[in-house]
Amino acid sequence: RQNSKKRRRRKFCWLQNKPVKILLAKMACRMLLSSSGRALNAVAGTRGISSQVLAPLCAAIKDEITHTGQFYDDKDYRNVRFTNATKVVNPNWAIKLVDEAPIVESSARVVYCDGGTEPALGHPKVYINLDKPGAHACGYCGQRFQKKDDHHH
Repeated sequence: RQNSKKRRRRKFCWLQNKPVKILLAKMACRMLLSSSGRALNAVAGTRGISSQVLAPLCAAIKDEITHTGQFYDDKDYRNVRFTNATKVVNPNWAIKLVDEAPIVESSARVVYCDGGTEPALGHPKVYINLDKPGAHACGYCGQRFQKKDDHHH
């Protein structure tokens, strides 16, 4: 019992770490500013993170965030490699491309994904249960599937 208190205290102290707060702020800014984040909030009917809260944090971010969440502070020694050239970040993240793909609707309770019309190398046939409401994504390619609403009387 005493161990669990120490673990909780240790976890709380880890969240107080300044680089972690900066990373969380950057990730929240990315979600707030992305079109997929705004669309997700509009479809789900949920209220996203307030832009008034994040505006000062987003303004403080000077380094571009990569798709892996990598960023460096101004005084970080790893910025030396960008003194003669600028840091190039590809704005076309794969998650954005997956979000643009339409949701496949099916009347079956169980569907399978094999990578689509041009199957990816190594993509196995994955069976996805659609009993629960909402869209369900393939774990390999991110293709989303949803069961059509059938009204049985």
